[in-house]
Amino acid sequence: MKLFFYIVLFFSLNLFASNPQVYAALGDTIYNNAPKIEKLKDIEKFKIIKLDVEKYVSMVKLIKEYGFAVEKKDKRYNQKEYLQHLRKLSKKNDFFVKFAKNNFKLSIDNEDSKTFEKIINTGLIDTKRNKDKIMQYYFAHQNEVDPKGVIQAFLDQDAKLREKQMQSKKQSKSKKELEAERIRYIRENDKRKHEALQRKLLEEVNRKKLEIRQEQKKELFN
Repeated sequence: MKLFFYIVLFFSLNLFASNPQVYAALGDTIYNNAPKIEKLKDIEKFKIIKLDVEKYVSMVKLIKEYGFAVEKKDKRYNQKEYLQHLRKLSKKNDFFVKFAKNNFKLSIDNEDSKTFEKIINTGLIDTKRNKDKIMQYYFAHQNEVDPKGVIQAFLDQDAKLREKQMQSKKQSKSKKELEAERIRYIRENDKRKHEALQRKLLEEVNRKKLEIRQEQKKELFN
């Protein structure tokens, strides 16, 4: 009761706007994951842990206020006690994260699209690392899964990537076309020069033939 009484004094702060800097390496993970863990209670299949989630999130909020009080060096709050609370919360945090990961895998194995759709959007799943699994499941169950959220973000990213690749191909194609045009011009120009040289040689041959005939006629009539 004493802990609760003192913490209520600080409850007017924005609970998830920032975190206490005392033991931040441990606290940040707990505080940042709390809103994600809270989403688990809205998943139909996880009603069994709804009360546990609500109690956990409430405790996280209280301990966070405790942490702010420690940070302000309020003598009514003990830093070592705060650390002990964080360690307990850390174990529960790890439990919920593991719970989410296990059920993510089960939702795929059991083709439970509703749970799959909800759990990937909690933020507790490393979606970048599991992108292939997520998208493979989505494409196999498009009629059952609402893409809003993580999946839509992936679809948008892939669309931009495809567009970028297409633009790159177009640019590459243009360069190839320009190179082909240059080579064609060079070949045609070489061909024109060759034909002009051939005509000149032929004219020279014909001229010499004509001179020879004229010389022969002169000799014949003389």
